Amino acid sequence: MKFGLFYLPTHMPEKIDAATHLSNMVEQVVYADQIGIDYAWFVEHHFVRHGGLSSAPFSMLSYLAGRTRNIRLGTGATVLPLNDPIRVAESTAVLDQLSRGRADLGIGRGFLRDEFDAFGVPMRETRERLEDGIALVKQAWTGEPVNYSGPYRPAIDNLRVLPGPLQQPHPPIWVACLLSPESFEWTAREGYNLLYVAYHVDPATAAQRIGWYTAALEKNGRRITDHEVACVYHAHFLAQSDDKKLRAAVDQAMGEYTAAGVEAATKAPDPIAYKGYAAREDYQRQSSFELYYPERVLMGGPDQVLTRLEQMRRMGITQVGMLVDFGSMAQDEIMASLEVFGRDILPEARKI
Repeated sequence: MKFGLFYLPTHMPEKIDAATHLSNMVEQVVYADQIGIDYAWFVEHHFVRHGGLSSAPFSMLSYLAGRTRNIRLGTGATVLPLNDPIRVAESTAVLDQLSRGRADLGIGRGFLRDEFDAFGVPMRETRERLEDGIALVKQAWTGEPVNYSGPYRPAIDNLRVLPGPLQQPHPPIWVACLLSPESFEWTAREGYNLLYVAYHVDPATAAQRIGWYTAALEKNGRRITDHEVACVYHAHFLAQSDDKKLRAAVDQAMGEYTAAGVEAATKAPDPIAYKGYAAREDYQRQSSFELYYPERVLMGGPDQVLTRLEQMRRMGITQVGMLVDFGSMAQDEIMASLEVFGRDILPEARKI
């Protein structure tokens, strides 16, 4: 299995200022690079405490390109309908060049109404904007002059987008999916990797949704083994199994994270474009330790974590995006947790 750090940070300025929090995340990623963690993913959100600290992921990732050597650097995910695809193509290509070929582009439709209202993008256009946008991104990466005439941006006539990416034919593309079977099936049909925030649901539901993707891969003549399934879970590691100690360490921070998520999603998305989202899993339920632990997180001592990873692998997961920085979790506790992971878990987890 592969492992990444996934960042959807909770902005809590009353407890930690933005500069310190951003510096803490840099320290975590630099250490992750040193111990052999494979990926660092940064979400894109705007205006909300739930991830809004990562409003400019390409800026963060470009800085990290100069601070790391091996870890891959991905957007998890760029909300493509809110961005000009040409800008996304340029930003990803610059990141790829700076990192010497370590960039991954994760894209998603987004679902927070305030973001779309603020940027003047109709939510009913998000699926079409995403599909049109990624096609334009890939065209821009070919190195050939770009021609475009469509409904979502001004026309382009025979212009070359510079620079091109280092990786050929282009950096890996991932699509963030959540609820809609159509999203999982389209991702598979196009041959993109799957990025799935799985902690919202129980393992059976997560496995079902991963199954939508893998079944669609086979239906479209693609080999499952040629594609990646990255799932995101909160993570915290102890040197020894101790559920009481674990609960004391994570429960408040999990509650803070959940509260910020509830706050961000107060306004329901467009009911036609986002069918089922109004009735999506209640984020507030996740504040109960008994509900999220152990099957909706990756937490505990080494033996507990390895057992959980074996379960995830059987679900079809090839990479775990570990959300280690959540709520007001203290930096020293995060770093101690990562030390345990690198020393006591990662060597054995590589065999799963």
